Formats: sequence, C-alpha cells, structure tokens
Amino acid sequence: MKEQPNMNATHASSAPAFFSVWDLHAYYGESYIVQGVSLNIHEGEILALLGRNGAGKTSTLRAIARVDSPAVTHGEIWLDHQPLHTMKAYQAAQSGLSLVPEDRRIISGLSVWENLKLAQLAPSPGWSIDRIFELFPRLGERRNQEGTTLSGGEQQMLAIGRALARDIKLLLLDEPYEGLAPIIVQEIERTLKEIKALGMTTVIVEQNAVAALKLADRAVILESGQVVFDGLASEVLEDEQLRQTYLAI
Repeated sequence: MKEQPNMNATHASSAPAFFSVWDLHAYYGESYIVQGVSLNIHEGEILALLGRNGAGKTSTLRAIARVDSPAVTHGEIWLDHQPLHTMKAYQAAQSGLSLVPEDRRIISGLSVWENLKLAQLAPSPGWSIDRIFELFPRLGERRNQEGTTLSGGEQQMLAIGRALARDIKLLLLDEPYEGLAPIIVQEIERTLKEIKALGMTTVIVEQNAVAALKLADRAVILESGQVVFDGLASEVLEDEQLRQTYLAI
C-alpha cells in the first residue's frame, strides 16, 4: 500500500472558482484510486471528466459526492464557498450537490410522478414537476407508470429530472449515455444543452468522449487516478495525439 498523504496538510486559500477540488486522494481498501486530483469549474460551465476504463473517473465523482466508497483520505472540495470535504453525503446534497449515478437508482414500486415528488421533499425543492415534464415530455406521458419499468433512456431522463427536482448548484452525471440507443443519446444531449443554457454547473463522466467534449466547455483527463490534461474541450477535439494517447479515440 502506498504511503497516504499528510492528513494534517490544509489548503492555503479558499477555492477561487464556483466549484473546486484540491489534491483529492481516495482508496478502495488498499487500492489507491484517486491520486491527487485537482480541478476548478466556474459557475455555469460543463466539465467533461474523461479517461480510459479504470482511470479513476467514477471514483473521483463518487469521492466528490461524499459517498461511502471510495474512502477519501485527503483533499478539499468547495462548492460556492462551502467546504463539502467536511460534510457527510446527505449534508453535501443539502448544500446543493446532486449525483446521477450510472445505475440511476430509480425507486421500485413508485411511479414516475412519485419518484419526482419524493425528491421534492428535500429541504429546498427545485424545479416543479410540470417543468420537468416540459423538459422530458416522455416522462409526462408516463407519469403514472412505475419508474423501474421505463426504458433505459426514460430511466435516465427520470434520474436527471429527479436531480433537478431538488434545489441544486452542481449536477454530477456518471455515464449518462451508457447503454442508450443513438437517438436517445441525442435526446439526452439536447436536454443537457437546455440545462446548460439555464446556467446549471455540471460535471459529466462519459466513455463516449466525443459526445461529452462537444457538450462541454472544458475537459479534465485522468490517467491512473491523476490529472494529465486540464483545458478547453475544443483543445482535446482538435488534438488527435492527445485523444489517442489518453482516450484511445
């Protein structure tokens, strides 16, 4: 097991951006997964967090969301001047962070409407259900259908809608296009563009790197849990050698 970083070390200054991660380290058991990741996002930006399989993308997203695994051993996470690194997962969620996981976690036994209504029971509700149905007309058509019986694309819409039903400042999306037909991917892309136009700050982890880069303002590429590129998304799209080296595209 590699030596863990000094837990007594602290960041010398507060975060300069709307959302900032500084020197984040996290482990799964003795496996050192997230190895000093730092990144900054300005309000309203979309950041594509990219890398090959096993690069540490989902682990970084989960560490930011303060979930139980991986275990964060060091680092700071700031959202709108709030220190998320001192919080439990539910406190980070109450502070405006929302993670849409790859498996979507739709609540079985509840209808589409009930899944959304349950999310609105948070201390600060966000979008109205009618507004979410305007964004996702398919959900409106299936409002009384059990959420877990929806198609994969519709469940993804419901998972995103459920996040928006809370008053959030930062949306974390883990593989939103995973397993979806191209036509559904286009619909999710359209939706994310609309959300971006409304000023929602977003981090997207996605194996479909080209789709994510076309949507994003900036990109961070991970390799073995470390940042190897931090810059404009357009730079990655234009640099074939960079894409082949770290993304295999």
